[in-house]
Amino acid sequence: MWILIAGPYSAPTAEQRKQNLQALNAAALQVFRKGHIPIVGVNAALPLVGEDTGDPDCYDDMMRISLALTERCDGVLRIGRSPGADREVQAMETQGKAVFETLDQIA
Repeated sequence: MWILIAGPYSAPTAEQRKQNLQALNAAALQVFRKGHIPIVGVNAALPLVGEDTGDPDCYDDMMRISLALTERCDGVLRIGRSPGADREVQAMETQGKAVFETLDQIA
């Protein structure tokens, strides 16, 4: 399965954003080790929008990319809550796709 990793990224400081991205990527590695293809929307968006994610237009562009990825993925792993992660999960639920709240739920 292709599994989107949903969790917080946006934060007031660059260091917090870095830590959030590390958590997303660590979860992606665990999904990969279970035999699936992990997708991190932030990783797809950052090369296009740059690192100034405090800009509202940047956030909207990041979400547009992440939400487009929900159409391609088979499921989503939520590793935390944030407005963006909640929107990704809601999009997957609307499409009738799998929503995983823990790594243990992924076979």
